[in-house]
Amino acid sequence: MPNRSRPRAAALTATAVLLSAVLAGCGDDSQDENEDLSAQSLSWKDCPAPSQAEGGGGAPSPLANGDEWQCSTMKAPLDWDEPKGDTIGIALIRAKASGDESKRIGSLIFNFGGPGGSGVTTLPAFGEDYAKLRTRYDLVSFDPRGVGRSAPVKCENDQQLDSYFQQDGTPEDATERAELLDITKEFNAACEKNSKKVLPHVRTTDAARDLDLMRQVLGDDKLHYFGISYGTELGGVYAHLFPKNVGRAVFDAVVDPTENPEQGSLGQAAGFQLALDNFAEHCTSQVEDCPIGDSAQDVKNRIAKLLKDLDSKPITGIFPRELTQTAATSGIAQALYSQDFWEYLTQGLDQAYDGNGQILMLLSDSLNGRNENGEYSNLTAANISINCADDKPRYTPADVERQLPQFRAASPVFGDYLAWSMISCTDWPVAGSADHPDVSAPGAAPILVVGNTGDPATPYEGARKMAQALGKGVGVELTYKGQGHGAYDSKNKCVQSAVNGYLLDGKVPAAGAVCS
Repeated sequence: MPNRSRPRAAALTATAVLLSAVLAGCGDDSQDENEDLSAQSLSWKDCPAPSQAEGGGGAPSPLANGDEWQCSTMKAPLDWDEPKGDTIGIALIRAKASGDESKRIGSLIFNFGGPGGSGVTTLPAFGEDYAKLRTRYDLVSFDPRGVGRSAPVKCENDQQLDSYFQQDGTPEDATERAELLDITKEFNAACEKNSKKVLPHVRTTDAARDLDLMRQVLGDDKLHYFGISYGTELGGVYAHLFPKNVGRAVFDAVVDPTENPEQGSLGQAAGFQLALDNFAEHCTSQVEDCPIGDSAQDVKNRIAKLLKDLDSKPITGIFPRELTQTAATSGIAQALYSQDFWEYLTQGLDQAYDGNGQILMLLSDSLNGRNENGEYSNLTAANISINCADDKPRYTPADVERQLPQFRAASPVFGDYLAWSMISCTDWPVAGSADHPDVSAPGAAPILVVGNTGDPATPYEGARKMAQALGKGVGVELTYKGQGHGAYDSKNKCVQSAVNGYLLDGKVPAAGAVCS
């Protein structure tokens, strides 16, 4: 279910999961006292098949012109406060620039969000979408620390995770609340038991320092960057820490950096409700009859009844699992990440009304990083670990109870679940660092901030807040009047022209420009 703790906005990665490498863990040896990690030389080789932590599957297919993807591993300090201590491996992937070498700008580094999404698996899945950018950049992505093949956080095993995701995420009495709290504490204890060494070092500030090391190792004077969803938060933190090193940067599907976890979850509740409203209006406004309702309100009423019924009586899902209320809510949310998936949501709901929850469960599995073999990536483990290391507040069931009316007002469908998700960091072994990230970046080059008015996971208002927080002359806001999570991958020509014009030619759009 989308929230600040599972996943904040990792739709691209989760979708790739739906539709063998050795794990790069913590190094046992300290680096040589005289070794300068910024001077390391990367060894690029053919990419292996993704590890289970990355989501599994086959090695990436060649690009349309036949070029192969290349992979490497960068050494980084486990603890940036002790740069001469133990190191970890940061997994990288790239596609070399396809155009004239004399016009090559450098590397364009992507982070696709989560936190917890594997860039090593996501970039090849969507690489052709960035073919234009590849004419002047090497396209590069990575598994951030704690993710995939980069010292992955490990918590529960596949069987335990099946149970974890079957939990009742919307407790209605004291017994159910106690059960949810116990399951949360068990998961968090497993993270500490299996990943104690890495948990204190997966903060976004640590990943930002990895980015600057990556810039140097790749041979670039400036960081050219494309951040999507949580990737915008990582980019903002980088700009704050290294403003003079910012090159051409684009933030798409923008996290509001001014919100604490409670405010962020409440904003998502409203965002997903808006997307559901838009879905219902779209279905019932078509020429053909909408099979899931006679009016937009009827569609939403039937969804609410389905979820209420599933709370007491789950239906057939994917054997041997049943579709629970929580799994159905997650599946609905996953489909709202992209308008391209609305047809699957329609089919899934139509199917569920007849007692078959297979499609909704497939969508739920996708959001949670479960593949068709029943294996989970470490998306959830990494997502919770990074968020709990970043976020200082620790919420209690009493805190949630007080805020439930606000959440229910924001979303009758998603409010309860997103409210209860706030207890995800209960008893977490590492203290959170701040109420919200600092992204102020005076002196940085212009950063193009793209907000989508229909975005469910990172509501549109976040783009304006990010542009303001970056500072005058730094954040340049572009609005896309559309649906789904993000703007560039919507294929909107106006958005792509603006982004490409900036990244390829340095043309900064006028502040406040609008695409529709």
